[in-house]
Amino acid sequence: MAITGSETWTSHECAEAWGVKTPTWLGYVARGQAPQPLPGYDEKRRRRWDAEAVRAFPRPGAGKARTGAGPDAVVLLEEMAEVAARIDELRGRQRELARAGKARGVEIRAMARALGVSPQTVYGWLGEE
Repeated sequence: MAITGSETWTSHECAEAWGVKTPTWLGYVARGQAPQPLPGYDEKRRRRWDAEAVRAFPRPGAGKARTGAGPDAVVLLEEMAEVAARIDELRGRQRELARAGKARGVEIRAMARALGVSPQTVYGWLGEE
């Protein structure tokens, strides 16, 4: 069955339009996060998608623009970024404390327990010196 009518795109063209790789596009389709292909195949036995449906469908994923999220979501994302920055600061302080503990002869396992991390993490921090 040949597809005729309005503009149609291959999976590769759909992926390009969304700025993702073809396997990512096909994953979105499989999970229902993108329009389903039109029935039938083109002359090269490829699935096709209605180009307008692809353009209009809200794109999922990390690359999705914030513009459709609304003001509450933007505020929440900003708060998440602030928390991430504080976590980085605290992680740096944990490294400083581990180095101080090493200098005082504190055992790795005791430091790990006190810092709330694994001994492997402490070993990694001390190995970065």
